Amino acid sequence: MENLKNRKIINKISVFLEGSEVIVLHGSRQVGKTSIMYILMANLLRENISKNNIVYFDLEDFKFVELCNSGVENIINYFKGINCYLNKKIYLFIDEIQYLENPSSFLKLFHDRYKNKIKIIVSGSSSFEIKSKFKDSLVGRTVDFEIFTLDFEEFLSFKGEKINLKSELPDVLHNRLKDMYKEFVIYGSYPAIVLENSIEKKEIKLKQIINTYLRKDIRDLANIRDITKFNNLISILANQSTGLLNILEISNSLKLARQTVEEYLFLLESTYIIKRLRPLYGNIRSELIKMPKVFFEDTGIVNLLINKTFSNILSGFLFENSIFINIIKNFPEESIYFWRTAKGNEVDFVLKDKAIIPIEVKMNFIKKSIKNLLYFMDKYKINKGYCMVFNKDLKNEAKNVAQIYPWELFNMVNF
Repeated sequence: MENLKNRKIINKISVFLEGSEVIVLHGSRQVGKTSIMYILMANLLRENISKNNIVYFDLEDFKFVELCNSGVENIINYFKGINCYLNKKIYLFIDEIQYLENPSSFLKLFHDRYKNKIKIIVSGSSSFEIKSKFKDSLVGRTVDFEIFTLDFEEFLSFKGEKINLKSELPDVLHNRLKDMYKEFVIYGSYPAIVLENSIEKKEIKLKQIINTYLRKDIRDLANIRDITKFNNLISILANQSTGLLNILEISNSLKLARQTVEEYLFLLESTYIIKRLRPLYGNIRSELIKMPKVFFEDTGIVNLLINKTFSNILSGFLFENSIFINIIKNFPEESIYFWRTAKGNEVDFVLKDKAIIPIEVKMNFIKKSIKNLLYFMDKYKINKGYCMVFNKDLKNEAKNVAQIYPWELFNMVNF
């Protein structure tokens, strides 16, 4: 358990360790769910929980699948056999819960019979697969956490960079962060990819994730028959990332029924490959675009899907996709939108909670390129907007629009 890198979500999960709910960790392969479990176990040891009462089952090992499928009471006998202290709370960690025949029934029985004696923490490789096996009987018995790839703050921590993003930084550190951010975007943010120093090995490992998880595991989950069209859909989405998602257009292009395209999109979103961003329209009377925009949850995957190898060019759409990745991991999903009119006026991101915060994304700040942002601010009486850039131009600032680097987003988290 040594040399494990901490994740920001650990503190949120830890709050529920003493409650009776089953903790469920959702996420794609290779995002660090197992490492998070190891960290939680290490933390329990530091709190003087006996090693005997911290039990870990990896259900990729068939013997543990067989044990769990044999019934709850057999697991209690297993605890006795390995000298757990039955008069004290036992913490049972189960990795890859979806391999059980009926995980919903298994967890319900465990919770209802032993919720005050045995704390269960489980993980699964995708929301889609877990939800297909979890039934309504678990309502009120679980607390769920989505585990994503790293955001930029975690990326820096994994790289050993001790820079406080919530402080005022001098230019020398901003320039250092530019180099780091470019690496974050180009190669993506899967933990194993971030920790690998060799670019050649980064590419091999990420291609393995694409081929085993994206092109095989996800395809097999839904018994997709037309593999070529499914793979072509993924390529189309990669080339359209950050753009409007026109399902009818994709349906015609692939010669697939619209319903099939929608099912594939649901599958890709439920397995943490893509994310759809809703437009802000609500009660606004003007004619607005109602199609969502599509983003990938990892920019390294987009880079490889489009270029077949890592391109070292930080393109505008990769940059915008990276901003979305940081926003979605640090703000409530229901507060994130984009805005676009039928005439093409667009603001890339709108954060809407107690206040409305519009954010335009540009590689380089050019005053005339923020006219849509200014139009939106004027239309909805907003006093301050943001232009998120890779290169600032402080000699050419605009009134009421702050130029900020992507990493300065973390100062806005508690907006």
